[in-house]
Amino acid sequence: MKDVYITRTSKFLPNNPVSNEEMESKLGMLNGKASKGRRIVLRNNKITTRYYALDDQGNMTHNNAELTKEAVQNLCDADFTLQDIELLSCGTTSPDQLIPSHAAMVHGELKNGNLEVNSPSGACCSGMNALKYGYMSVKSNQTNNAVCTGSERSSSWLMSSTYEEEMKHLKTLEEDPILAFNKDFLRWMLSDGAGAFLLESEPKGEQPLKIEWMEGYSYAFEMDACMYAGGEKQEDGSLKSWTDHTAAEWSTKSLFAVKQDVKLLSENILVKGVDSFKKTLKKHQLKLTDVDYYLPHISSYYFKESLYQEMVNQGVEIPWEKWFMNLSKVGNVGAGSIYLMLEELVASGKLKKGEKILLSVPESARFSYAYALLTVC
Repeated sequence: MKDVYITRTSKFLPNNPVSNEEMESKLGMLNGKASKGRRIVLRNNKITTRYYALDDQGNMTHNNAELTKEAVQNLCDADFTLQDIELLSCGTTSPDQLIPSHAAMVHGELKNGNLEVNSPSGACCSGMNALKYGYMSVKSNQTNNAVCTGSERSSSWLMSSTYEEEMKHLKTLEEDPILAFNKDFLRWMLSDGAGAFLLESEPKGEQPLKIEWMEGYSYAFEMDACMYAGGEKQEDGSLKSWTDHTAAEWSTKSLFAVKQDVKLLSENILVKGVDSFKKTLKKHQLKLTDVDYYLPHISSYYFKESLYQEMVNQGVEIPWEKWFMNLSKVGNVGAGSIYLMLEELVASGKLKKGEKILLSVPESARFSYAYALLTVC
């Protein structure tokens, strides 16, 4: 088994940052009225700017594959070219289509010759799963390098046009239709962007990061789906797939809009997160005093204090001064968030040889969690 290093990091954030007041003009109003939930959600998540792959008229400037392509190209130069990539592993919540896979579409954009592609599905953890596949490939000497990515183009799911038919249908039932909060909630949470890492078996570059280990946990065996798209939640907690609905229902029920069971989220995301965190610490005998930087992907600053308090309650807290986040500036980019955080930390020039970085990514879809420990070389 070989050691594995992150030797390069990159990102791509489309267009100009979008302020809170600009969001609704970009995404569009529902039924011609401002959202009643927008200010409440934004006040809690404390995100001040984010990025959308949209122009001022609401037209698409990049699809997901194109965002990811840009991030991959930003990894490369004369010393490491697109043609040198042996494995392309791409995670996302929001692929541009069901088939072909996201990584295959990114490869099609890159046009860089024959290579292996991998496309883990899911939500936020898909970015970490993409990283783990690349990590295992290089570690087991299947490939000499891997490019791993996390990306989202959530804005296409959040546009007012996504909900138009449902709003028309609701208007036949009530005078003043309002979009259900489980759908409206996420319109003010999610952002577009992409990040990429180059993994190699030698510590190349100015400040390579050795991947010590990666871990993943799922609580789907005991938890219902919490964030979902392409289906409708039933009273018993099960999901009825879009394939079991009529084509007319796809639009009148906004089946392809991303939805969040907010009650289920708030009651479980932190408890299960700290439980999985404790399992990771025990398995690897990791002392919290050895961690120099803690990079937690959280969807909202609303959860920051609560996460810390849950850590305190379970005796595994990490001091605030070790936390590193950029949620307020780039927004919640789902599978890409952990890539964007690490890229910014590396670019900051703060890192010193021997320091340890702990990555932590929760996924509320059906409560999955992923972790990685890195050492600065």
